[in-house]
Amino acid sequence: MDKRQKDNSVKKLRQIAEGQGAQFISFNPENGEWKFFVHHFSRFGLSEDDEEDIMMEDAAAAQELVEMNHGEISDADEETQMDPTGIVLSHSLPAHLGLDPVKMKEMRMLMFPDGEEEAEELNQVPAHYNPSFGREYIRPPLQNTSQRMSDRSTPPPVRKTPLALLEYKHGSFDSNSPGAILMAQENKVMPPKILKEGFKLDLKHETPVTKRHCRNIVDAGLLMGRSFRVGWGPNGTLVHAGTPVGSTGSQMMLSSTINLEKVAIDNVVRDENNKVREELIDMAIESPLDFHMGLLHQTEEIEVGSFNLRLQKVVSNRLMLSEICRSYVDIIEKQLEVPRLSSSARLVLTHQVMIWELIKVLFSDRENGGKMKSLGADNEEEMVQDVKEASQEVDLEALPLIRRAEFSYWLQENVCHRVQEKMSSLNESSYLEYILLLLSGRQLDAAVELAASRGDVRLACLLSQAGGSLVNRSDMAQQLDRWRINGLDFNFIEKDRIRLYELLAGNINSAFHDIKVDWKRFLGLLMWYQLAPSTSLPTVFRTYQHLLHEGKAPYPVPIYIDEGLVEESENFSAVKRYDLSYYLMLLHASEESEVGFLKSMLSAFSSTHDPLDYHMIWHQRAVLEAVGAISSKDLHVLDMGFVSQLLCLGKCHWAIYVVLHMPHCEDFPYVHANLIREILFQYCESWSSQESQRQAIENLGIPKAWLHEALAVYFNYYGDLAKALEHFLQCANWQKAHTIFVTSVAHKLFLSAEHSEIWRLATSMEDHKSEIENWDLGAGIYISFYLIRSSLQEADNTMKELDSLESKNFACREFLGQLKQSLAAWGVQLPVDVRVVYSKMADEICNLLLSDIGDGPTRDIQLSCFDTVFSAPVPEDLRASHLQDALSLFTCFLSEVAT
Repeated sequence: MDKRQKDNSVKKLRQIAEGQGAQFISFNPENGEWKFFVHHFSRFGLSEDDEEDIMMEDAAAAQELVEMNHGEISDADEETQMDPTGIVLSHSLPAHLGLDPVKMKEMRMLMFPDGEEEAEELNQVPAHYNPSFGREYIRPPLQNTSQRMSDRSTPPPVRKTPLALLEYKHGSFDSNSPGAILMAQENKVMPPKILKEGFKLDLKHETPVTKRHCRNIVDAGLLMGRSFRVGWGPNGTLVHAGTPVGSTGSQMMLSSTINLEKVAIDNVVRDENNKVREELIDMAIESPLDFHMGLLHQTEEIEVGSFNLRLQKVVSNRLMLSEICRSYVDIIEKQLEVPRLSSSARLVLTHQVMIWELIKVLFSDRENGGKMKSLGADNEEEMVQDVKEASQEVDLEALPLIRRAEFSYWLQENVCHRVQEKMSSLNESSYLEYILLLLSGRQLDAAVELAASRGDVRLACLLSQAGGSLVNRSDMAQQLDRWRINGLDFNFIEKDRIRLYELLAGNINSAFHDIKVDWKRFLGLLMWYQLAPSTSLPTVFRTYQHLLHEGKAPYPVPIYIDEGLVEESENFSAVKRYDLSYYLMLLHASEESEVGFLKSMLSAFSSTHDPLDYHMIWHQRAVLEAVGAISSKDLHVLDMGFVSQLLCLGKCHWAIYVVLHMPHCEDFPYVHANLIREILFQYCESWSSQESQRQAIENLGIPKAWLHEALAVYFNYYGDLAKALEHFLQCANWQKAHTIFVTSVAHKLFLSAEHSEIWRLATSMEDHKSEIENWDLGAGIYISFYLIRSSLQEADNTMKELDSLESKNFACREFLGQLKQSLAAWGVQLPVDVRVVYSKMADEICNLLLSDIGDGPTRDIQLSCFDTVFSAPVPEDLRASHLQDALSLFTCFLSEVAT
């Protein structure tokens, strides 16, 4: 094709595109490919006349190109659909609307006789659709007429596969539907609708849809609103549309895919193979809660409507704290004996033991005449041991020193493993460096023995006095200063020896200026070698806090970062998250129960890398509150976190037990009742199937009516209406019980001839009929029926109002009128079987009334009985039978009148 022919073709195509409201993009004469852009696709392209004008020789063999956003072609774009005539309908407007093009063409011919040409155009091959966020269309290569006819004579096979989200038709599932959300099928039940133009996303700019947040082609939440929102299901199940949580793949995904993902709330009871272990459930959850329940409790009753709840709180004192902490440590140590525990779990459990020991050290008190236990072998502990040997009475002035000695021993135990790890990586020839590490963990005996074994007796003598009197420290500092003043060349002295001298002089920064020390060892160095031996613990902790704020002390990171289980993130320092043990030290130093860091202190991140694990923090908070160490009513996150863990494990009774320990708040007086009722409703199947749990819930003082209400809703949802009725009666929901009785239960019992059961259920509601709407037209009908039937069947009537035929007739007429009023009042709520029961009732009452018609004093009263029978809601054949009896009676009446 020469340049002139190309320009003519481009000009012609540009005019055609502009005439149809489209924007011309490009034309490739080599393969006959024509691109144009439209805002809304209905029918664009060339007519038959236009194609003949710009037909080219090699266009029949051109390949159709569809440019995707990421260079991929979806299945929906590759497929084509065929109507019965063989016309290709890959992405035509009828296909998008879910209509049959043939039927649509017939409708247009009937409605618009002059529009046959337009109807024919509707089924022409449209421009191909590019499923990107804009609407760009690529015209397939132009082909000659014979080629098109050959293509139509051999249509490709029809494929039924899911279409894109834009072709989803809500409410169009028929009986043959396979049940999938996305389907390729006709919309057989809904009239054609006009599709509104959707939104268009510009991929040049970052959006939550196109980037790391979701990476979906189209966000279903933007298209269908709340139908595709993120939701939480039972036991930590997250339901959402889009990329799975934690996915690192870069592939595009349809946002109509629904993902169900389980949040790991129960990691604490899983082993290294990620399997739930029953013994871990017992030791991590059941045993601590059993021990907690056995502690002394204080109860407070609160009114919730017509019911009372017994809120609970552990009460104790600091004299009993040591025993309480020891019991928790025993429980955790048993858990450590469980085989196949993961290394992270063992680290967390070891940390929990350390925390309970620290709580005992910092917050427990001693009896004035109590005995002191052995505390250690260093100088500080030896002084306390000497006091013990001298007298069993504890001097009140010595209590701060005793607590300091206990804390020193606790700190030595917790840094011992770090010292051993560092020593294992050192060269054996560097014994001075060994000694420095031993001193960082206050292992004086080992350090002195090592120095003596190497013949360094003088150093051993100095080390034996490390951390002792301030006079020795001052003498060592003066000696170092004299060496510096006299110009002693320190290059002839080992650097590690100088470090040891600096440490013995109390200069810990000079001794460890280029050595990385964890925060616990630094705290120990500060307390053991720099501060005076008589410095109280609050002063030690405040001194460390001051150095931390100045950037001169290592950050007290949580245990899982300190031990390398989790790497420290970039923004960790910004949130200022400390280890729980450091928070306890600050709490002891504050000497106040209300502190500003309480929420951070009792968060999961302060003691474990699992942000959803609150099972032991809850116990630690309860014990600290019981002894008066803390006081707060704003820790609902902690309570609800532990409740979620228990519910995930199916321990509903323990979850309610935790709710009852939440402090009462005047601003939210019904939070306990709402939580307990929600647990009962959502986890009804769990606690109701285990008698032990149900009994435990009742023992906690939970109103039985709440349990019955939850069971009633549960059985009502699953269609067991007989059980639902019983529970609605037990929870005094009379209106709901009455509705179920009338519409679902009573007629089945009646047809099964279980009349005593009907009488029991109806009479149980009769005392509350003033609270029930339409009582006389519901359950009252059954009571009236049994009373009237009993009265009519008795030979010797004891009811004065039914001692004559006239009174019987009046009672029956009222009852039959009550039946018809009931049918009118309940309407479509009554199933067919209820109407059958009403007919049987009416027929039985009519037969009993007519059986006594011979006792009538006059023919008028007898005929009046037939009038009552004719008003009964009975089938026509029964009414016709009664009509024959009435005619016989009327004939007798005429005969009597004639005679």
